Amino acid sequence: MIELEAKAEGVILPVRVQPGARRSGVTGEHAGSLKVSVTQAAEKGKANAAAIESLREALGLRPRQLEIVAGAASRQKKFLVRGLNLEELGERIAQALSTSGSK
Repeated sequence: MIELEAKAEGVILPVRVQPGARRSGVTGEHAGSLKVSVTQAAEKGKANAAAIESLREALGLRPRQLEIVAGAASRQKKFLVRGLNLEELGERIAQALSTSGSK
């Protein structure tokens, strides 16, 4: 189960990023975090930008709704998702996981 955390500004979404993958997208869950694979290498912020784009696309978010708040230089990151509550974000994650074929 993905460990979402409600904050005044939005919801904290823990994400495990796998850079250098064959395909980009939401690929499952890893130790309480949403797992996102990106084709970009982990250099000069390329993997972070690709992870943001993959998350925005998979979760149906606008650019200003998603921001990295911790772990920019790590595979384990925390994103702030604005404009959604815990339940809404949970539903979007479940839909993204079912669309990707992950469980």
